[in-house]
Amino acid sequence: MDKNRGGENRGDESRGDGIRGRAEGTASVPLSVLDLVTVGRGRTATQALRTSVDIAQLAERRGYHRLWVAEHHSMPGVASSSPAVILAHLAARTERIRLGSGGVMLPNHAPLVIAEQFGTLEAMAPGRIDLGLGRAPGTDGATAAALRRTDRLGEGADDFPQQLAELTRFLDDDFPDGHPYARIHAVPGPVQGPAGRPPIWLLGSSGFSARLAGVLGLPFAFAHHFSAQNTIPALDLYRDSFKPSAVLDAPYALIGVSALAADEEREARRQVLSGALSMVRLRTGRPGLIPTPEEAEAYAFSPMEREFVDSWLGNVIHGTAEEVRSGLDDLAKRTGADELMITANAHGGEARLRSYDLIADAYGLRG
Repeated sequence: MDKNRGGENRGDESRGDGIRGRAEGTASVPLSVLDLVTVGRGRTATQALRTSVDIAQLAERRGYHRLWVAEHHSMPGVASSSPAVILAHLAARTERIRLGSGGVMLPNHAPLVIAEQFGTLEAMAPGRIDLGLGRAPGTDGATAAALRRTDRLGEGADDFPQQLAELTRFLDDDFPDGHPYARIHAVPGPVQGPAGRPPIWLLGSSGFSARLAGVLGLPFAFAHHFSAQNTIPALDLYRDSFKPSAVLDAPYALIGVSALAADEEREARRQVLSGALSMVRLRTGRPGLIPTPEEAEAYAFSPMEREFVDSWLGNVIHGTAEEVRSGLDDLAKRTGADELMITANAHGGEARLRSYDLIADAYGLRG
């Protein structure tokens, strides 16, 4: 195993404060939550957002390290198009848990706007905010064009390193003299006096952001939950590319993991089948609300769809709490991830809340 795998520096909080988590209970790595603010058939966005508050409060109470929300657009089954707004909502209803974006899609926004939004969040919840950034649009091409007011979508991804550098300078308020933006200040921010700022994470599902995060010495988050075949190559690339920085002295990588626990194995299977059917529809251009377990069980999958579902569910850790714990432990060992961020993709909030509770019980997290 690579010498950096398994987080040799996981307990060193002297550098990278606010990035490295601490394993709780009997977990070998910190456990966190990715909430996609899913909207199930027969439910509303209002109910989904209320469930997100319930999940954040449960995660805080049970000892999960952080909770992130992700930017998605034009997808009826999710209500997380505005991460900064949702994070402000969650920050007002929690006290300790770290909150962040997993992520904000940088090419969709002007760097100054993101600096102002997350500077505001940091001022509202000091020391609790993470700024995770991605370079994908978080939607289809037509919607991305509507967001960015251009159909030249490749330019945003290609310009990602430059956009990241600009955003970082706005957050640090340190454009050099003579720069066109030298007199522009992101507020809230350093111009108003000493203050912290949210740590930047780079997110990815391939090698581009892995290498960039390593070169810049930033923490890295990999989307294992929908790109499992690339997980170990991307993490190896991140670690091999890593250069110590003022942010981190050693690599720190978390991976997003799709996992759902239920009281019985069959019930877990019913719940995750809803998410699988939702993905079938998304991948075939028919996005919609998350189907109910009953709808998913009654659906007549074509042979091609069944093949996709079997492959998809092979990457979803599901079953009883002990089965899920075993799967998570094995994944952490195989990848050497420093942190696992669990997302439970199911129709109803009750199933997702129960899953996070059961997983916490399995690891002996605080009650």
